[in-house]
Amino acid sequence: MRKNTLRALLKAEKPTLCTRLYTISPSMVEAAGHTGMFDYIEFAAEYVPWDLEGLDNFCRALELHNMGGMIKVDNEFEKMLPQRAFGAGFQSILFANVGNPEEAKECIAAIRPTTPQHGGKYGVINRRNTWMTYGTGLETVEALEDMVAAFMIEKDTAVDTLEGILEAGAEFIQWGGADYSWSVGKPGEHMSPEVKAVEKRVIETCLKAGVPPRAEIRSVDQAKYYLDMGVRHLSLGTDLVILYEFWKKGGEALRKELGG
Repeated sequence: MRKNTLRALLKAEKPTLCTRLYTISPSMVEAAGHTGMFDYIEFAAEYVPWDLEGLDNFCRALELHNMGGMIKVDNEFEKMLPQRAFGAGFQSILFANVGNPEEAKECIAAIRPTTPQHGGKYGVINRRNTWMTYGTGLETVEALEDMVAAFMIEKDTAVDTLEGILEAGAEFIQWGGADYSWSVGKPGEHMSPEVKAVEKRVIETCLKAGVPPRAEIRSVDQAKYYLDMGVRHLSLGTDLVILYEFWKKGGEALRKELGG
């Protein structure tokens, strides 16, 4: 079994840097890997079409560059998708749309082994990361123990029960302002002072509880705001946004030069 990159960095209390991909292409994973800048890559599976074979190839590309992998899934599929992701080689699950501690516990159980000590829902099964062993050994149990259970805090109910979600076993937290603004009846106002104040409160609560929060940023200059609050885990950009902004800016400049 591979060493869990994110888990090792969290245990050592070291900062982490990742980027997010909407594209399941292993070539995109390799392009990011060639930079040598990222500890892990998050595949935003909640938003895009993909297949199970693609998950395996995504993880093979991660392994070529010794990077960890996180996959973002909706909690409505809290058992099947996280378990297939573990089998493919992902080392962390980011559960979206969780609203309370009970839902958080169900999500965590999906990626913990079905042993008396753990009481999880992941049983012996032969997938890519356990081929030729049928996943029966202690190394599989230890790998499941090391799976990082990360959660989006993006619902008003999740904010209201945040301490309970942390106590339930959440190990890594990402704020989701867009969804939160919807849940309080203010769509599109995720950058408003009111919503930003809630984000700050969430981050402070996580830091106080010793659960590391992560911040998603679109540019380097946005990092200082979070670093000053004590955040040491950052996710820089997404492939689709990076490409869109490059094409838009470059296209407008060239259209101007062409007189169009």
